[in-house]
Amino acid sequence: MVKRIGISTGGGDAPGLNAVIRAFTKTAISEYGWEVIGIRDGFDGLIKPDHVMQLKLDDIRGIIARGGTILGTTNRGNPFKYPVHEGGQVVLKDISDLVMENYRRMELDAMVIIGGDGTIGIGHQLAQKGMKIVGVPKTIDNDLGSTDQTFGFDTAVNTATEALDKLLTTAESHHRVMVVEVMGRDAGWIALYSGIAGAVNVVLIPEIPFDIARVAEEVYKRSEAGKSYSIVVVAEGAKPKGGEAMYAERDPSKGVARLGGVGNWVGDQISSRTGLETRVTVLGHIQRGGSPTPYDRILATRYGTHAAHLINEDKFDHMVILRDGKIMGAPISEAVAQNKCVDPKGDEVRVARDTGIYFGD
Repeated sequence: MVKRIGISTGGGDAPGLNAVIRAFTKTAISEYGWEVIGIRDGFDGLIKPDHVMQLKLDDIRGIIARGGTILGTTNRGNPFKYPVHEGGQVVLKDISDLVMENYRRMELDAMVIIGGDGTIGIGHQLAQKGMKIVGVPKTIDNDLGSTDQTFGFDTAVNTATEALDKLLTTAESHHRVMVVEVMGRDAGWIALYSGIAGAVNVVLIPEIPFDIARVAEEVYKRSEAGKSYSIVVVAEGAKPKGGEAMYAERDPSKGVARLGGVGNWVGDQISSRTGLETRVTVLGHIQRGGSPTPYDRILATRYGTHAAHLINEDKFDHMVILRDGKIMGAPISEAVAQNKCVDPKGDEVRVARDTGIYFGD
């Protein structure tokens, strides 16, 4: 009989996490009479069992509009590849048995894991070891398979679009080329959607390798045609033809490779090839912060309540998804089978091309 449920947030933070926590907790307590235990800092809270807090209705009051997560998060706490200091070195070890031991010691009947493909994938591995898991899809990149949309994406697009609107006015005033790097490791949804909404001139995404010479030529042609500015949006995972994505950090002992540098590289190349004054803005973690949009608050609330319903129905190793406007559950194995990437021949790219956006191919 279900009595005590854990809930955690893992991976990079996203607007709407608190809305999910609130919705799940309210449903679990008010609808089913369960006890809800907040697990702090992702899977670290199951590695260090003092990192927990009981969630009561007073604890979640007023958090729907708050960005971030009241439980904390980390993207470096994979229990199957956990960094441990041994002999003066950092090695990655499998400590998942410890996580399972602490899960049982806490007398948890199930866990709600809120995260992206990495976090949800780890949840699926723990489910194979006996943990009762329900996943909730979170990522501003919108790249989780199976679900039509993840919460956090809409807010990130709004943030990026607002930045583009502001950069456009200064670019126009100073007759400059503005290169804006946005997030998007494997999927260019933020770059594409904000690029369309911001009416930019060039969008570079991971799914369409670009020719930097052609990008520079396109920007130069605009200048020669009397256009006083150009706006180039670059997803952090975009890569030139025949090349690779660019990384700021690739230390395997830390478990996560950190992308960075493509925006500055594109800006330098455009400047040197065209002679045009070029400035680069890296939006970075600004896209993760701030209050979630009404759409993300509603979507996160729908996800949170349905996670409780899946537990009540004994549907474990499942993730809550949005499909054709309806909230339902799907096996996690299906959700993490592959990333949901931009289709280079899809409707969104066609719309962008039809409205004059260049992809560098």
